[in-house]
Amino acid sequence: MPALLYTLGFLTVYVLAVCTPWGQRAENALFGLGEQGSEKAWIYPLSGAEYGSTPLPPMELSAKPTVMVGLALIVVLTLVRRCWWPGCAALAVFVLTTGGNDVLKSTLPRPDLAGAPANLLDGGFPSGHTAIPAALTLAVLLVVSPRIRPYVATAGVLWLACIAAASATMGGHRPSEVLGATLLACVCHGLATWLLPASAAPGATRSPRALTVTTLTLALAIALVSGARSDTLTRSLVSAATAFICTVLVWYAAVGRSSAQTARPTAPARG
Repeated sequence: MPALLYTLGFLTVYVLAVCTPWGQRAENALFGLGEQGSEKAWIYPLSGAEYGSTPLPPMELSAKPTVMVGLALIVVLTLVRRCWWPGCAALAVFVLTTGGNDVLKSTLPRPDLAGAPANLLDGGFPSGHTAIPAALTLAVLLVVSPRIRPYVATAGVLWLACIAAASATMGGHRPSEVLGATLLACVCHGLATWLLPASAAPGATRSPRALTVTTLTLALAIALVSGARSDTLTRSLVSAATAFICTVLVWYAAVGRSSAQTARPTAPARG
């Protein structure tokens, strides 16, 4: 059920934002707010777009190294904890999300239904930069100890909040593309946890209520700062709201739904 719901969400975002004229107009209008380019974004000095700056992973040239480090981390955790089935599932989540993201970006059509300028016609659905932190967070959660899983999820969604907001506010991706990448990662995670054998499924993640409130509050703050621009408030708030929705989706997939995803029905005892 979770994987099906996330799939429906992915398709809904794509259809409404990409395949309808009013969806295209709404997102294209964001690019007309403020100045063109990413220099007015507060996070621009950390984006790697500025000459000589160090990019915040996985922005700009740090994307491929981040993917390689993520793969190595999953492999090492799998070997150390000897969790072979969860390790295979984690690799599948990460590889299918990042690889599937590239395939979908090049194959999903973006028809020009709103008479957009040529620079807004390139397909970017879903966002590759957002897919990496979303996928790596959900993948690593399958191979870490249940005791630290909520805190790993916290670190992951805070990272995602920053990257998703930056991707949207700097003009590299539309809000729908950022949401699409997050939903794709949730789809792969939902399928992986559903297909895992009952004996290999990770235990339920119990997150203290205080940790959930703290995590989402920090995620909102990070999204607001990372999505802020000095030339337009509307675009800043839309970017921050998009990033916050992404963090809620991943947190819900990782912690909120873990009990339901990993629970397996047992046969009734026979007297």
